[in-house]
Amino acid sequence: MTLEQLRIFVAVAEREHMTAAARALNITQSAVSAAISALEERHGIRLFHRVGRGISLSEAGRLFLDEARAVLARASAAENVLDELGGLRRGTLRVVASQTIAAYWLPPIFALFRKRYPLLGMELSIGNTQQTAAKVHAGEADLGFVEGKVDDPTLAHWPVGEDRLLLVGSEPFGKREINAAWLRKAHWVTREPGSGTRSTLDESLRKIGVDPDDLHDVLVLPSNEAVRTAVESGAGIAALSALVVQPALVAGRLHAAPLEFGPRVFFGLRHKERYCSKATDAFLDLMEEYQAGR
Repeated sequence: MTLEQLRIFVAVAEREHMTAAARALNITQSAVSAAISALEERHGIRLFHRVGRGISLSEAGRLFLDEARAVLARASAAENVLDELGGLRRGTLRVVASQTIAAYWLPPIFALFRKRYPLLGMELSIGNTQQTAAKVHAGEADLGFVEGKVDDPTLAHWPVGEDRLLLVGSEPFGKREINAAWLRKAHWVTREPGSGTRSTLDESLRKIGVDPDDLHDVLVLPSNEAVRTAVESGAGIAALSALVVQPALVAGRLHAAPLEFGPRVFFGLRHKERYCSKATDAFLDLMEEYQAGR
């Protein structure tokens, strides 16, 4: 049984006339007759009484008409869903991102996306670089955004923006020389292993001759805000995103050291083999547009 056979049956049943149904459907009368005959022969039942040159619904035909209409209505609803998904009038964009990106970098892009596509749903979850990559790999998110490098051949991995990592403390650094020996002796407040901030710090330290394992960690905390608050309270120094510490620097609660860690790249992630939805494509296009306009 096909949807086309059901459409033909309903058209004939509503008009009780083969020629009128064929004309309404813009098909030949022989195609209409063949579709009705195929239904009847397949199931061994008569859907119409044929009296002279006229036809009328049999009892079986009357019962079947309600079911046929219901199936066609469901098929039409399913087709509408696909049309709405393709036209960005329905669907959900699932994004997972590291803390810095989710809290500071993505929100203005999300706001613009919501304004442009108000009928689309949006879900944002937060995880460190490893957790974010795992969710995209498993298909639990359409897109991921991380601060660290990801070694997974199934994931496309490309730069989408950048940030700077600043060395900050609660007191001015003055004119003291911030060298490798000083960094090893300092009391550090750091993010947990696996976070993009920690990975970037470790890589930056190695470039200036400091083994990250030689640092004196007094606190290891699971969020940027926790690290920032601890440093503001005088617990030690930390390396944090400029996005995270900028308000505290302006307010004088934190001070930046005269040490350049260089830029920190933000990367986008998506699965190479999974279907890329229209919503995903639209978000990536909007993100490029937003970055180009900054």
